[in-house]
Amino acid sequence: MIKKINWRLIFKVFAWIICLSGLVVLMGFVEAKKHTIKCTNVKILIPGADNFIEREEIDAILKQNQGQLIGRYLEGINLNGIEQDMIANPYIELAKVYADMDGVIHIQIKQRQPVLRVINAGNQDYYIDKNGLKMPVSPNFTANVLVANGNIPEHFSGRVDTLKTQMAADLYKTALFIKKDTLWDAQIEQLFVNTDNDIELIPRVGNQRIILGNADSLEVKMNNLMLFYKKAMPKVGWDTYKNINIKYTNQVVCEKRDTLLVAVRKPLVVRDTVKAIKVVADSLIKDAIVKDIAHNLPVKEKVTPKKIVPQKVTPEKEKPKKITDKKVTDKKEIKKIPGKTK
Repeated sequence: MIKKINWRLIFKVFAWIICLSGLVVLMGFVEAKKHTIKCTNVKILIPGADNFIEREEIDAILKQNQGQLIGRYLEGINLNGIEQDMIANPYIELAKVYADMDGVIHIQIKQRQPVLRVINAGNQDYYIDKNGLKMPVSPNFTANVLVANGNIPEHFSGRVDTLKTQMAADLYKTALFIKKDTLWDAQIEQLFVNTDNDIELIPRVGNQRIILGNADSLEVKMNNLMLFYKKAMPKVGWDTYKNINIKYTNQVVCEKRDTLLVAVRKPLVVRDTVKAIKVVADSLIKDAIVKDIAHNLPVKEKVTPKKIVPQKVTPEKEKPKKITDKKVTDKKEIKKIPGKTK
């Protein structure tokens, strides 16, 4: 019995053979062309406004490792070697190098993007990028990112490296979470690790420390803080509490500030013009943060309480008599997040 010929399959095979043959001929043409084309120019592209590395430094790397490129035949230039030389720089994440038929070598650079600047317990200063890798600070540019300091044991060897300690991993995770939220990115200006190895958040609005603990259940903890900001802060004031502890996922623990100490606080006197400009900028940012919170910005919450009844807090009355040497003890008060069990 004669089988039916599959002309469609034969046509596909024939088309593939023609395409592959054309590709081989084209590659041979390009290789032959390289023997006659010389490098006429080197174009370097570094996208973004934050430049840890400048064009002059790229030129220096090329000259040191590859020598003079312009005037040389393309066949004698190792484009893959140029890529490896670029990636060896601690500020460069990726590099793409190729040459066109006009003799122009194109170098496209992608820089590392830091999310946190760390000053560890040994006073070493370095960045952690968005991929969780340590990278050195640059003399050319200072990134506008969160700063973490205090009892941080993570050591930096001076080269790009992964995180070794759980504390560094928690700081990195916290910085990523804050950066993704526009409100928290504006409100939180520093991370601090205290002697109990708890991470503290230093806010821009409010003169208190927010004790986060570690990075576990981070979204739940920050949602609890947002609820507290919306319900309690407008009633009691932003400077009522000394500490706000959110390390427990089912409650917010607050420590009141001594009202006598608040009464005798002296206003900050700014003499430096640079500091004066910063105070004005911070004031504008603070007003925007308070306005956003007052308008109840949407917050992604895992658990939505059925009904929230804010507890009435009666601030302590100031004593009209003069302050004695009697020791004033801090008063503590526990605020539970309504709708959640202890």
